[in-house]
Amino acid sequence: MNRTEKYINHVIQEAILNIENNGGPFGAIIVLNNKIISTGVNSVTLDNDPTAHAEINAIRKAAKTLGKFDLTGCILYSSCEPCPMCLSAIYWAHINKVYYASNRDDAHNAGFDDQFIYYELDKPIKDRKIPFENIYRDKAAIIFEKWKNKIDKTLY
Repeated sequence: MNRTEKYINHVIQEAILNIENNGGPFGAIIVLNNKIISTGVNSVTLDNDPTAHAEINAIRKAAKTLGKFDLTGCILYSSCEPCPMCLSAIYWAHINKVYYASNRDDAHNAGFDDQFIYYELDKPIKDRKIPFENIYRDKAAIIFEKWKNKIDKTLY
């Protein structure tokens, strides 16, 4: 068995174990230099946290373990294709590659449907299901002016 298969088997087992522990059916790990540095499972219902997806939990733990927010060089293995939120977090974390087992159709068939988010993202803001209103943009301009002028900022 090669490493990729070993890691995918690991996340599948994490997801199965999480179901048995009353969590959601998702697991993820982050690997750096062929070493697992973090594991995450879906704890949305257990933590009452809609952002507590397996990938997000694994990213948070990896960043804490490494002591940095940039996970360049890391590979994420997931039991399922990452949802739009997790996909965004993967890009923000600068993860180099993602391997996943089940896909979004498999998740949909099990009662998880992220497709509506993809549809919402394609719509103009004014046509989205949840109303978004841009207000006081002129007052908020000072925030980014201060950021641009800050000499000792940490870029991310």
